[in-house]
Amino acid sequence: MMIKKEEVLKALSYVDDPDLNKDLVTLNMIQNLSIDDHRVAFDLVLTTPACPMKDSIANACKTAILTMVSPDAEIVMNITSNVQVSRDNNTVLSSIKNIVAVASGKGGVGKSTVAINLSKTLSRAGAKVGLLDADIHGPSIPTLLGTQGDKPVMNNELMVPILKDGIKTMSIGYLVESGQALVWRGPMLSKAITQFCTDVEWGELDYLFIDLPPGTGDAHLSIVQNIPLSGVIMVTTPEEVAVADTRKAIDMFTNPHLKQEVLGVIENMSYFQPEKEGRKYYLFGQGGGQALCDEFQLDMLGSIPIKEDKSFDNMHSNYLPIVGKVVQKLSVLAANR
Repeated sequence: MMIKKEEVLKALSYVDDPDLNKDLVTLNMIQNLSIDDHRVAFDLVLTTPACPMKDSIANACKTAILTMVSPDAEIVMNITSNVQVSRDNNTVLSSIKNIVAVASGKGGVGKSTVAINLSKTLSRAGAKVGLLDADIHGPSIPTLLGTQGDKPVMNNELMVPILKDGIKTMSIGYLVESGQALVWRGPMLSKAITQFCTDVEWGELDYLFIDLPPGTGDAHLSIVQNIPLSGVIMVTTPEEVAVADTRKAIDMFTNPHLKQEVLGVIENMSYFQPEKEGRKYYLFGQGGGQALCDEFQLDMLGSIPIKEDKSFDNMHSNYLPIVGKVVQKLSVLAANR
C-alpha cells in the first residue's frame, strides 16, 4: 500500500522535542514532507545547529515511521536548523537572535578564552556567530585570536567586523595602538560600548557573545541598559577568591533592577590532568563552581580542565556538552517568549 502524508505526520507527532516538551509536528519542525511510493523525504528543522539531541531525535523519527507506517519505508531526512529568537529583538541589534554575555567577578579566570571557545564551537556546528570584546581597558580578544594587527574597514558609516575562524569579532583593541592605555571614565565607556552595537555591521547572527570585563562596573550596566540580553554565563575558577567575586557578579545580574537570566556557571581551570597520567590535580581547590550553583540554584554548565595542549581542537570535546546545555536553555527561552 502507498504511504500517505497523514500517516507519516501522525507517526511523527509521537516524537517530542525533549527540551520543549512538545511534538515535532506541533512545533513545525517537520517541513517539506514528500512521498514517492515508499520513499519518505522531509526536513527535520532543529532549533539550533548545535542541538545535542540531534541524533536521538532523528533516530526517533525513523523508528516512528518504520514501526507505525511501514517497515519498508525508505527514509530520506535532511537535518537543518532555524535558530529562534530568545530576547526582545525589536530594539538595538534586532538582526541578532541570541545575545549572551560571558561574565566573571574576577580577572584572570580565563573568561575571554571561554568566550572564544564557545563561539568557535557554535561556529563549527554551523551557526552564525559574533564575538564582542566589551573590555575597553583590557581587550584580550585580538591577542587570543591572533588578529591584533587587523583594522576594521568602513562600509558606508558602519565598521565591518574582523572575521576570524568564521566568527565576526569587534574590539577596542582593533582601534587603538598596541600598548596604548585608555584612561576613560564611565560616560566614555558607555559611548564606546553603544557604538560597538549601533555602528558595527554585524548582519544577521544566530548568536553574539559579549566578553565582559571583570568586576561589576559601568561596562556591565551599559550592556544591560542598552542591549536586550538573552542571558549571562558566569565563569569562575574553583578558588575561594574567584568564587567570592563571582558571587558578587551573580548578585548584580540577578538584582531586581537588572533582572538578567543567568544561564549557569562554567568552572574553568578545574583541574590539571597530565596527558601521560590519569590522575587529576586540583591546583586551585575543588567544588567552587558547584558551590555557587547550589547557593543561587543555578545549573553547572561544565568544568574545563587545564591542558598542556590548549589548542581549540584539543579543547573542543570539553566545550561540546557545555554549548549543548547553553543552546538548550536558549531554545526553551525562545519557546516561552
